[in-house]
Amino acid sequence: MSYDPNWAKVDLNAVPSMKVPAPGPESVAWHGRASQYMKGYSSQVRLFPVAFASGHGVTLTDVDGNVYLDFSSGIYVTSLGHCHPKISEATAQAAKTLMNCHDFTTPIKMRLLEKLDEIAMGEGPRRLNGVQLYDSGTTAVEAGLRVMRAATGKFEFISFHRDFHGKTMGAVGLARLDVSQGLRAPGFFLVPRGNCYRCAFKMKYPECDIYCVDYIRTVIKEETANKVAAIVLEPIQGWGGSVVPPDGWIQKIRALCDEYGLLLMADEVLTCMGRTGKMFAMENWNTVPDVMTLGKGFGNGFPVTAMLVSERFKDKVETISASTSYGGNPMACAAALASIEVIEEENICERAQHLGELLLGRMREMQARHPIVGDVRGIGCLLGIELVKDKATREPFEEAGRLVYQKAFARGLAWIPAWHILRMSPPMIMQDEIALKAMDIIEESIYETEKEFGYC
Repeated sequence: MSYDPNWAKVDLNAVPSMKVPAPGPESVAWHGRASQYMKGYSSQVRLFPVAFASGHGVTLTDVDGNVYLDFSSGIYVTSLGHCHPKISEATAQAAKTLMNCHDFTTPIKMRLLEKLDEIAMGEGPRRLNGVQLYDSGTTAVEAGLRVMRAATGKFEFISFHRDFHGKTMGAVGLARLDVSQGLRAPGFFLVPRGNCYRCAFKMKYPECDIYCVDYIRTVIKEETANKVAAIVLEPIQGWGGSVVPPDGWIQKIRALCDEYGLLLMADEVLTCMGRTGKMFAMENWNTVPDVMTLGKGFGNGFPVTAMLVSERFKDKVETISASTSYGGNPMACAAALASIEVIEEENICERAQHLGELLLGRMREMQARHPIVGDVRGIGCLLGIELVKDKATREPFEEAGRLVYQKAFARGLAWIPAWHILRMSPPMIMQDEIALKAMDIIEESIYETEKEFGYC
């Protein structure tokens, strides 16, 4: 299929277009009806309950006719824009041909598997060429835990403060736990993340020699039963606030795993498929894990995820009852294959890297101008702004975070809150001038918030 390469370009003066104050009356009515039945909305919706009707490229339109710039990508999902013509056509064609046949082989699945092998990380026994397909990130993570237990004969895991891995029992055990949900499952241990802006050990990088990784030795010795199967990490934190680790952190964890005979699992559900300027975020540190999970941008909105296992352990997948009812159905495989092809054909990784450099430069200017902007960070189109009450004390400013989010949304910017941290994940196809206009909206909202709290 051929399509207009300019299909997603928008007029700088035409977006955002707010016809009525948002959330408008139609949004309020639709959300009110839905919330009678649906419970457990995200903070995005609770803070700004708009109802969307359609999306095209880098814009979203609500039921009141307001047009927003999408600076969320459906929370890291529609990385290639809403309704990319190639991906939409491929998915629709698959739906017209064969919708599901459990885990039997289909031609489109075979083509996806070959493409994943073509782009796989690693060489020889470390090559990530064992694949199982799923329909959610947390399912892929759970499968990763099971295969690592099977591969090592051990049952304990170490993960990091404020990483996020999903919402089922094992995945929740890897992450921060709400005490209302009860105790963490046995065998899961959390350690401080490599977050230099908020170092748990009050040290300075690089003089610290990345002590937070060395501390894992203490946890293994003093807290575990010496049955650790693996260390699990997000290469870059999403839910935790777009936290980028210091150079050397991931490499040092890989070395620690090799020293202790542990496996390393990279949860790339959020960071894969060009989001950080590389097909896989781990490529930013030239580090190959033993297990990797893919999702979100993998299908550009279609629910398709994957667990990848290195050559030396892939036969262990046969022992864990890995298949699923929906994973790898023809529509999912068509969406994933078309998404990878678009990334390659449109040089999306290079585009994401360029946008990231452009936006991070602008964010640093904002950091210098605004007293409540404590830290700015990111790689590619995975970015964050951390708001503080005082730059010296770095006290989190959650009230400001909520207010900036709402003010920018009301101006026509659909994006992601995280307490005092503002998260940004624009579609990687966004034009430079549109991305900078989005930053203008954010800065205006920060300035208004500072005025309300008496900072200027």
